[in-house]
Order: sequence, then structure tokens, then C-alpha cells
Amino acid sequence: MLSYGAVRPLLHLLSPEAAHGVAIWALKNGFAGRADEAEDSILATRVWNLSFPNPIGLAAGFDKDAEVMDAMLALGFGFVEAGSVTPLPQPGNPKPRLFRLDEDRAVINRFGFNSKGLDHFVARLRARQHAAGAGIVGANIGKNRDAPDAAADYAAGIAKVCGLADYLVCNVSSPNTPGLRSLQARAEIEALIGRVLEARAKHAPDKTRMPPLLVKVGPDLDEQQLADIASVALATRIDGLIVGNTTVTRPASLASRHAVEAGGLSGLPLLNLATKCLSDLYRLTGGKIPLIGCGGVASGGDAYAKIRAGASLVQLYSALVFHGPALVLRVKRELAACLRADGFPSVVEAVGADHRR
Repeated sequence: MLSYGAVRPLLHLLSPEAAHGVAIWALKNGFAGRADEAEDSILATRVWNLSFPNPIGLAAGFDKDAEVMDAMLALGFGFVEAGSVTPLPQPGNPKPRLFRLDEDRAVINRFGFNSKGLDHFVARLRARQHAAGAGIVGANIGKNRDAPDAAADYAAGIAKVCGLADYLVCNVSSPNTPGLRSLQARAEIEALIGRVLEARAKHAPDKTRMPPLLVKVGPDLDEQQLADIASVALATRIDGLIVGNTTVTRPASLASRHAVEAGGLSGLPLLNLATKCLSDLYRLTGGKIPLIGCGGVASGGDAYAKIRAGASLVQLYSALVFHGPALVLRVKRELAACLRADGFPSVVEAVGADHRR
């Protein structure tokens, strides 16, 4: 594995987006190595009838075009989520659109669903479909910026990736596509879920084992919006929620000069907000729907807090910018230690523990 401490100063001489491009190139060409540490059995878990070697996943946004899924799995992630992908290729918003807030251990992005499109994405998924020992990969679907019918875009995406990914996600919470977050309103999300469930049922190769369908919601929802989403999720019987996306809020504690940039904020300042939203949705759904906790995770303690709040699985991304690929192994070791310290024999036993106190 590359020494991230050695290369980080060089990467930080580049613009954040250029540095990300270098990281993708290195991963595609085998320069990131692999984690050979055996998985700790206490971290193994089972969700949606899928066996995860550990609950720590890579969030969508890192591998937008499904180019380095297996390279990231090799770093020790228990699962990887590729995307968000839009049906048609689109360039996204003008550059610069990615900003490192070093003082705050945070990132602001306003990419706007830049994507090579579904055809490229599907080709990448299909190329690894029958790979021996392939790990768990999710496909995250977005909509094109100017799409007249948002639900049609999501249905088209679900239809094309349905038999190629282990689970499917509709991202309705990015703040960087105009009007997208309005899809989280009760009537809109209910109609959208109905359309994508129909697409999944129609295009799943195996009607008896359809891939789980999740919706990714943001952390900036008020109490009524959270209650509506929980109610719709239970009524439509979707398989899960990812909580949450980036935030448009700006905590007063931010010190970086980039704090004024428009876009979604992720990283450390998002941790408490996203975890509170996760906890509320676990409570509102009565723990009946598996949740993936995302936002601000940079340690095993952070991941453990998400699990205790109600997450069956946890994702991270922004912390890799500051800690490098070795973070994955550290998070897993620390999480295992947290579980053992509190007497939990497995991840599943700790899910929602804060709600049982």
C-alpha cells in the first residue's frame, strides 16, 4: 500500500479535483496495493440476505463511473457504492467545484452529477459481473440536470443496473442539482419510489431475489419531512435508507476560507448532524428498515456511534482525503475494539443500542 503520508503533500499541491483524478488513476493502475489483514469475525454482518465481511463501505461520489470498485474493495472496505450516475453523460457544474477545508477536516463540493452516463457505467459493472470472489457493490442512480421527468430518469437507471449490482440506490438529496432535494417531499418521493419499484420488478433477472432498493436522503430535513419519509418508506416497503448526504448548512465553527463556497459540506462538521438525522429515522421507522449511516465518519468511534444510533452499515468518503487509504483498516480495528469493550458479540447486536437504553 502506498504511504499516504509521503504523497499527501504532493497531492495537496494539485487542485482537489486533479488530486482525485490522480487517485483514480493510481487505483486503476494497481499502485494503491491491497490490505492483506484478515477480517475480524466480530465485524461480519448480514443485511438484505447479503453477507458483508465488515460494515464499513465506501460512499457514492468517490467512484462516480464505476472504474475502481475492486481496487477499493481490496483496501479493506466491506462494500463499495459506485455513482451517482445519470442516464445521459453530463459535464456537471463549472470548475472549480471541489474545495478542501483543511482546518476543518471537511470538503465542499458542487459537482452537479458529473457523469459519463449509464452506458459506460453498465459496461464497467458487466465486466466484473462474473469475477471470482467479487465483493459487494451498490449502484447509485441520479437524474440528468434538465430531465423533464425525474422519476423516468431514476426508473431508467434502475432498469439498466438491476441485474448488475448487489443493491440499488436512488439519490434524491444532492444539493447540487436544481430541484433535486424537492423529491424528498412526501408526494414526490412516494411517486418516485413507486416508479422505481416497478422498474426493478420488471427488469430484475431473478424475480425471487431482486436487489435491495434504497433511497439516499439528506441531513437537512425538518421533523415533519423526516416523519413523512419514514412513513413512505414503511408503506412502500423499500429495503433501506442511506442517511445522509452533504449539508447546505455552514456551522459557525468553520475556519477555512473556503467555507463560503456554495455546495454540499461533508467531513467532520457533518458528523453530529447526520448521526442525529439517522437516529431520528431509526426511531420513526421503529428499526424495521435497515439504514446506512453516512456523514463525517473518520474513526471507529464515529462508525460505532452510527451503529448505536441505528445504522446496520456505515459509509465514509471525505475522511480519505485527510487520512488516506490506511484509514479503512484503522476504522475497522477501532470499531472491533468498541464492540468488544461494550460486550457486543457482533455488529448486529449493537445496531440501535442507544434506543434501548
